[in-house]
Amino acid sequence: MQVEVNGNAMELPAGATIATLIEQLALAGKRLAVEVNEDIVPRSQHLEFTLSDGDRVEVVHAIGGG
Repeated sequence: MQVEVNGNAMELPAGATIATLIEQLALAGKRLAVEVNEDIVPRSQHLEFTLSDGDRVEVVHAIGGG
């Protein structure tokens, strides 16, 4: 299936979850905010939230600093 991640097309296996996507992006363990089709998906739902073909995903990586 194909989804759009931060404006770029990405191919994922059918049934992929947000957690799967985060692993493919090598962002596991990072502080992230994820939005699917303009709705924020809480971190507690990343393992169970299944993506669908054509979904638009935005992944924002939090960077600390002072």
